[in-house]
Amino acid sequence: MSLDLSTRLSASQIAGGTIVVSLLVLALKLGAWALTDSVALFSDAMESLVNVSAAVLAWFAIRYAERPADDGHPFGHHKAEYFSAVIEGIMIILAAALIVHQAISALTSGAMANLTPVALVVNAAALAINLLWAQILLRSGLRLKSPAFEAGGRHLMSDVWTSAGVMGGLILVLVTGWTVLDPILALLVAVNILREGLHVVSDSVDGLMDKAASDEEQDKIRTVILGSGDGALQIHDIKTRRAGKAIFVEFHMVVDGAMTVAQSHDICDRLEHEIEATLPGVHVTIHVEPDHKLEDSGLEPTPPAPR
Repeated sequence: MSLDLSTRLSASQIAGGTIVVSLLVLALKLGAWALTDSVALFSDAMESLVNVSAAVLAWFAIRYAERPADDGHPFGHHKAEYFSAVIEGIMIILAAALIVHQAISALTSGAMANLTPVALVVNAAALAINLLWAQILLRSGLRLKSPAFEAGGRHLMSDVWTSAGVMGGLILVLVTGWTVLDPILALLVAVNILREGLHVVSDSVDGLMDKAASDEEQDKIRTVILGSGDGALQIHDIKTRRAGKAIFVEFHMVVDGAMTVAQSHDICDRLEHEIEATLPGVHVTIHVEPDHKLEDSGLEPTPPAPR
């Protein structure tokens, strides 16, 4: 696998690949746990089990989100990915609770793990695969503006750091013989997983509540308006919202009251074209107003310099 895959694969292909990778990593981690009966390795495997479930959910959500707009959903199905990410976050939190239960049981019962170098090598292979695929997901999430991929990538990176911490701790157990570190490591893993789960849920709920486009995207929109709005007297009440990979933009455009409908329409067409060229996938709605609607604050487009 190569990071170049993030630029060559479609959303559906990446989602399908995530399922395959998650199943492979889960099998490796379950094998490492079966060889040792380590609670820390069990916690690592449980996080990968969540990855498998989340990958399947994301695959369905992304396919649904790519459906074109219809009569029942005139603005499209872009928000389906947020539901997938919310469910993933809840599953992460439940996994953390299960790990805490297992770790406390091990501490109270005095159960000891039977660690072997082979098991750690198996777990290290799973870590390396997760690291590579996490980078592919994060890059794909940025390229495709996909909340599901970004959530999955962040979760996999959390899994990578978790696995690295578990590996380091278990190597210490092998060297020192301090077997009590095993359930303690599992508790630390649970705390990290819980933090990541809450973060995924928070971000996804924010998206469901029509969060505005990023500051960078809003700056690009204002720049286009100032440079391509020649003929308009003022632009005000600019509003944006993000729905998955789509951005919706609306604003009021004030023009000379004597301007014809055709002339104002030409300005609207020019602005829509330039904004869409700057931010592919954006949907623009412009409300035209006469000059008595001028406000104290607003953007005043710059007319082109005379030649």
